[in-house]
Amino acid sequence: LPYSIRILLESAIRNCDEFQVTGKDVEKILDWENSATKQVEIPFKPARVLLQDFTGVPAVVDLACMRDAMSKLGSDPNKINPLVPVDLVVDHSVQVDVARSENAVQANMELEFSRNKERFGFLKWGSTAFNNMLVVPPGSGIVHQVNLEYLARVVFNNGGILYPDSVVGTDSHTTMIDGLGVAGWGVGGIEAEATMLGQPMSMVLPAVVGFKLSGKLRNGVTATDLVLTVTQMLRKHGVVGKFVEFYGGGMGELSLADRATIANMAPEYGATMGFFPVDAKTLDYLKLTGRSDETVAMIETYLRANNMFVDYKQVISYFI
Repeated sequence: LPYSIRILLESAIRNCDEFQVTGKDVEKILDWENSATKQVEIPFKPARVLLQDFTGVPAVVDLACMRDAMSKLGSDPNKINPLVPVDLVVDHSVQVDVARSENAVQANMELEFSRNKERFGFLKWGSTAFNNMLVVPPGSGIVHQVNLEYLARVVFNNGGILYPDSVVGTDSHTTMIDGLGVAGWGVGGIEAEATMLGQPMSMVLPAVVGFKLSGKLRNGVTATDLVLTVTQMLRKHGVVGKFVEFYGGGMGELSLADRATIANMAPEYGATMGFFPVDAKTLDYLKLTGRSDETVAMIETYLRANNMFVDYKQVISYFI
């Protein structure tokens, strides 16, 4: 199976309870080669949810309202919590009022805090009131960069049970994380809230378009040149509603930053994901961004054991 489909398969097997996810759903994914042409529906339970402060605040408000309702019904409001980890990055409130001065960053942040005091106060409350919720404060960086450099687990370790990281986010460019080998894409607020509350997403089992990369970029050719060329080719081919998975000998020459740039553009070429499976370059980036050696070793060992780690010297051909 394509590496992106293996992530859907693992999630279906792990969550198979014959209620939300059935054995028949697992069989559909196993038979992907035939199923993908038939528009079959499958349930998918992502490992976590990513929010930002523009589209994420209503989700936290809804959780707070549920707590109010629980209290009115005479029950324990503290029982209302996200059932999967939720990371909310405050990055959409920034405005540039001050520029070309030494204290520009500080001055802009002070204005941002004064303008958004009520919202930030509410989010701060949410970060302490709810289990499974992390709020990354303003001034930390763009949500997708924080996701790549800090939030992405690549492999979850949940009480000793290991499983691949996957994410849905309330931002269309959540796909940037696909450059790190984490399956992720943007969804609407209602879908994100359903995932937060442990409900599976219903999705059509996608076809996968393989995109083979060979050789390397010449000096002077930028990531922007590459991503615009890739986008043009994929638009011409037609990949709406499909996964695109990159492979080939050229992958070893492509930096993680360039991969993330290509993955970020998935909404522009119309694919659900532009996926780069985990390889040695991914592990190097994890070390570069401060993940511990033991965490990186755990990620590599798990993915190799489950046939989810790629060595680009091997020949791969399984795409439809």
